[in-house]
Formats: sequence, C-alpha cells, structure tokens
Amino acid sequence: MKEKFLEFNELISKAGDYLSAKLGYAPRSIHEYKKDWKRIKKFMVSGGIEHYNQNVEKQVFYSAFEDRSIRKLSTHEKHFYNAGKMLSEFQETGKINVPALPCKDPIIFSGSIGLIMANLIEHKRIAERLSLSGIDYYQRYLFQFLSYCTEKNLHSINDINLSIIVLYLKEWHSNTCSTMTLRISTLRGFLKYAFEQKFLLVDYSSKIPKYKSVTQPKLPSTYSTQEIEKLILSVERNGSIGKRNYAIILIAARLGLRASDISRLKFDNLDWNANTIKIIQYKTGKELTLPLLADLGNAIIDYLKYGRPKSEEGYLFLTGKPPYGRFTTSNVVTHVVQRAFKKAGINISGKRFGPHSLRHSLASRMLEQSIILPVITEVLGHKNSRSTMYYLRIDLKSMEQCTLNVPEVATEFYEQQGGAFYE
Repeated sequence: MKEKFLEFNELISKAGDYLSAKLGYAPRSIHEYKKDWKRIKKFMVSGGIEHYNQNVEKQVFYSAFEDRSIRKLSTHEKHFYNAGKMLSEFQETGKINVPALPCKDPIIFSGSIGLIMANLIEHKRIAERLSLSGIDYYQRYLFQFLSYCTEKNLHSINDINLSIIVLYLKEWHSNTCSTMTLRISTLRGFLKYAFEQKFLLVDYSSKIPKYKSVTQPKLPSTYSTQEIEKLILSVERNGSIGKRNYAIILIAARLGLRASDISRLKFDNLDWNANTIKIIQYKTGKELTLPLLADLGNAIIDYLKYGRPKSEEGYLFLTGKPPYGRFTTSNVVTHVVQRAFKKAGINISGKRFGPHSLRHSLASRMLEQSIILPVITEVLGHKNSRSTMYYLRIDLKSMEQCTLNVPEVATEFYEQQGGAFYE
C-alpha cells in the first residue's frame, strides 16, 4: 500500500517543505495542513484511487461538503478546502500562490504572571503531551488574559481575584459558544496550576461561573416510506457491485445500522439458524442483536453467491476493485447510499442523504407506528432512551394528537358594548 501511494506521500512532503522554506509557515500550521492532506489520502485509499489530480480534489470536496457553498462551511471545513486547493496548485505548478502569512507580534509571556503561564504551557507540552492545537489555544487565550492584566496594572499573581476574572470574561461574552468554552477552559487550567504550585492562596478555577449556551440541534433528515422504497428499487442488481450495494442499502434502511457497523460486518455476525445479526457497535461498544429479515437475508445470499469476489477475508462486504479487501473506512458505505439517492431522483434539497438519514427515517416510521420508546432505543442500539428522545422532534403525528381545540367564544362576548365587535 505504501508503494502505491509513494507519489502522493512525496507530494505531501514537498508541499510541506515549500510552505516552510518559501512561505515561512510555522511547523504547527504545516502540521495542520498535512493532517488535511492525509485525510485526502484516506479518501483515495477507500476509493482505490492511486493518483491525485483536480478530479480527485472535486470528489473529495463533494464527499466532504456535498452541495454546500464555501460561505456555509465551518472554519475547519474551510481550512480543509484551502488545503486541497493548495495541494492541487502545488502539484500542477510546483508553487503555492498564496501570500506569506502576515508577521504577527510574537507571544512573549513576560513578568511574574507571564512566567507562571510559560511554565504551565511547557508542563502541558512535555508532561501532558498536549497537542499542537491545544498548546496554541493555551498560548493565545492566556496571552490575552496577560495583556488584560497588564492593561489593568495587575503585575503580581496575587493581584488577581474573582472580580478581575469575571470582568475579564465579561468583555468576551459576545463570542461564540466554542470560543468562550475554550477561553474559560484555558483560564481554569492556569488558575488551578497557579493554586497547585502555591502561587495563589485561593483556587479560583472552581469559582469561575459556568458558561451555558443552549443550542438546539437541527432536525434529523428523514424520508417517507415511499421514498425509501423508491431508493431500494432503484439499485441496479445485475452486477456484483450492484448486488453488494443493494444489500448495504437494505441493511441501513431496514435495520438502521450505522455506516461504521455496516462496513465492519463479518460472517461471524450472521446467525442463519436464529435469523439474527449480532454485533458489537463500533460507536458505543454495546452489543446489539437484530432480526435477519427475509428480503435482507436473500440480498446477502445473492451477493455471496453471485457478486462477492473470491476471498479469504472474514468481512462480509469487499471493495469492487482488486485487490479485493475489506472497507478501510465507513465512507465507502456513505458514498454507496449517497449515489443511490441521487440516481433514484429523490428530492434531497436541504437534507442529508447518507446512511444516517436512513437510520433517522427508520426511527420516524417506528414513531408513527406508535412503537414505545424503549423498543426504539433497543433497535437503534442507543445506550439509553435519552439519545432516542432526540428523534421525538420528528414525530409530527404524535405531536398532532397533543394539540388542543380552540374553545368556542360565546355569542354574548360579541354582543357586548352594544355590538361594537360587529362594526
């Protein structure tokens, strides 16, 4: 496998060297870009793609972002997008045509407070082996607090008290939830360290008010029974890959298994005598037993007899190209379902259309059939019913039963004030 991707590994290495030597990028920044490039490599491995080009770039972006515009991407997604563009440009031209990063004022932890901060960061780096991004957060947010202390003429660690801390955090209250969470977390870490090292007499880390921001998750994407059946019927089953994809989609639609569990299915998971599928879920580690339904069992047998390549591999589903082997990533299952949705002509506008949407749709159908929550929890393999309650927001049928009729208004109400309401 390494020999196959030697060319791509060399491309990554040279692009990283270019960022360092020509553009002056810091090692931390280069490390983050290489993480994104290795993510592209995983996509190539899962799809059996050996050579990187702009067409592969487009496939990667479509898999990651679907039809979303760049402005709708998160910060991390935009970084991944830029990394792909940079790599394609370097492969084509030998250069990365972006301006060098602007020179920022160096972060220097000066003074007695800054020295404690510097010692904490070094401890995090060596003793706790904190990641580069984690170190960056500590440097950035602690330096901001140090600057605040300097501005307020607080030069000793003993000048810091709870009032100062609250006033400092109040200045940043309009930040996003994730930013405030990180800011508070790093500040707590610093205050706890200062207390443990006996620089502070009071452990203010436990006294910082909690930052609470309630965000309502988006409604799960679901599809009707008719749309699910249309999806299943649209799969072409003449070829070996079609037989495999048909079985994969049936498992996702009928049983609601996650892509991670479908990609890891083994022959040992199938009990043909008991007509069950028994797995240890990859996400939760919880054992799950589900019925091996008739149409699903027939689809698997059809794939095994007439579609699956000859292999000693213990995994049920194999790649469609030689060397035939197990799926190295659950993305393969995701791509199978997404391509089927598009081919079936189902309206996916504004909705997700991967295996998880089939899982959500199964939960929705069970709710519509008034199946009790503990049973749905068991079928979906959740650890407890709290996770399953997330799906209650899509049970419109049951919600309709909770509506109250508007009481009729007595005629006398309209006749008061001399019939003024009729005027």
